[in-house]
Amino acid sequence: MRQHRRLRLRQQEQRGALTALFSAIIFIILTVTILIVGIIIAILVRSGSLRFSFHTGLPAVLCVTVLAVGSILTGTIIGSFIDRAPLRTLNRAIDGINQLARGSYETRLEVAELPVLQELAESFNILAAELQNTEMLRSDFVNNFSHEFKTPIVSIQGFAKLLQKGNLPPEQQREYLNIIVAESGRLADMATNVLTLTKVENQEILTDVTVFNLSEQLRNCVLLLEKKWSAKNLDMMIDLEEYSIQASEDLLKEVWINLLDNAIKFSPQNEEIMVQIRPGAGMLTVSVTNYGPDIPPEDQKRIFNKFYQGDTSHSGEGAGVGLAVAKRIIDLHQGRIQVSSGGGKTVFSVSLPQSV
Repeated sequence: MRQHRRLRLRQQEQRGALTALFSAIIFIILTVTILIVGIIIAILVRSGSLRFSFHTGLPAVLCVTVLAVGSILTGTIIGSFIDRAPLRTLNRAIDGINQLARGSYETRLEVAELPVLQELAESFNILAAELQNTEMLRSDFVNNFSHEFKTPIVSIQGFAKLLQKGNLPPEQQREYLNIIVAESGRLADMATNVLTLTKVENQEILTDVTVFNLSEQLRNCVLLLEKKWSAKNLDMMIDLEEYSIQASEDLLKEVWINLLDNAIKFSPQNEEIMVQIRPGAGMLTVSVTNYGPDIPPEDQKRIFNKFYQGDTSHSGEGAGVGLAVAKRIIDLHQGRIQVSSGGGKTVFSVSLPQSV
């Protein structure tokens, strides 16, 4: 929210600066026009080429007409030169926006001479770079997701055909059935994450808000993933006093499952994972800590982006939307989610108001 307010203030400052710039341009044009036309008329009067007569009224009317026409022509000529620099940048910005609309995300604006137009060019270039990065992530996601989605389907189909043929030892049948069940689970998880992301992205307000025991919910999520952390012989350190929260129980469950699943995925064998709740200033902060490989600083900045996968060696274990889902859910709860990583320790922290 603070970041949005700062952005709005900066936009208002930019609009005010542009208004002041064009007001100054108009003032300069009017001032220069009056000076030039006034000097010309004074020269004509002094030379005797132009005389005022208020008895007939005709020369005075003619003088006013000449003054008006001369001001318009002079102002137009001066304006065409004075506003050329700012309008050139604005025209380039309009052309750039049209190119972005056509999908040319590599478009960039040259930095202008005036400070306010420099900010316009820099803001446009940041926008174009973000759109280009998003398009690259989207393209990578489509390719990766298509591959990840196809792999278990092919595996299920292959083992089902082998079972269909029959004449297999019971041990082999059980092995193939276990593989089919596991691959089906992978498909279900990927589909659930994508559907959840679509749902929460289009959601603006929270629904199904209730008061429930947050500590109990976290313990249940740990138990749901027991098979995964037991397979790696991980020690689950649960440091939870009893805290209640007013929130969407189903949506927060998605957050804890994603964070715990990631912690398990990136933890080495025989390590530990710590889950804690800490209160403070009307907020509850849930932290999930694992002792796996560090997340590089450049990945920490983008890890909550939709479709982003920092560690491609684990891309086969997810579609790269889990943390994006978690962030969107926390945003809906007016909370914040952060990550810190270094020295072989990674901590995901979620701060939530106790009531929304």
